[in-house]
Amino acid sequence: MDKEQDRPFHKGVYILPNLLTTAGLFLGFLGLMWAVAGRFQACALAVLAAALFDGLDGKIARLTKSNSDFGVQYDSLVDLIAFGVTPAVMIYLWKLSEFGRLGLTASFLLVVCGALRLARFNVQAGTGSKRFFVGLPIPAAGCTLATLILFAPFMPETFQGSVLPAGCLVLVYALSFLMVSRIRYASFKEYGLIKAHPFSSMVTAILLFVLVASHPKLLGFLFLFGYLLSGPIYTYYLLLRRPKLLREHSKRTNNT
Repeated sequence: MDKEQDRPFHKGVYILPNLLTTAGLFLGFLGLMWAVAGRFQACALAVLAAALFDGLDGKIARLTKSNSDFGVQYDSLVDLIAFGVTPAVMIYLWKLSEFGRLGLTASFLLVVCGALRLARFNVQAGTGSKRFFVGLPIPAAGCTLATLILFAPFMPETFQGSVLPAGCLVLVYALSFLMVSRIRYASFKEYGLIKAHPFSSMVTAILLFVLVASHPKLLGFLFLFGYLLSGPIYTYYLLLRRPKLLREHSKRTNNT
């Protein structure tokens, strides 16, 4: 009886998460075509839309209890295209092509490190802490580059011409390193803080949503850049400088 209750209501529910994943794949492919055509802002929006579907497919799979090994592997392949290949081609054609082979190898490194990050995640799935990702998630890396393109028009013209290409090169190398590093990033998959402070958490979420929605092209990149910095700050400043916190984190990781 309990087994029947654990099953989804209809067999067709298994298709829904994979359809959402396929929608993310289509957006990644569409973004790739737009990048080749020089429509970089449209490509950036496609990558961000793919991230939305990437979040929805996992949530719906868990809600409908239609998780499967096939879905996990399919989702990783789509992530590599939508948040690895497409952003790498986009950033190369946008700015890194100015550096010739150096820019080409930087873009390729982004794809390779993204693939390694996904492979490590699949191997370690179910063995590590759900509170943190080990290494920067590839959707965050791809969305950082996408929001950078949307953020660029707010920069001074002199900055865009001289500093921005070099900044993009450094950023791509940094993102590649962060994806394969052991730096811990918050996963937001556990909601203990929300359950403990539901009202204040709701107010904070609403304020953040209103703030980003008021000027998404300006604030989207700033929020993601802040997320990039949060990993090294938490890992190297809090954990390494506070041995007690490190021991507690290790215990939580071993118990999950």
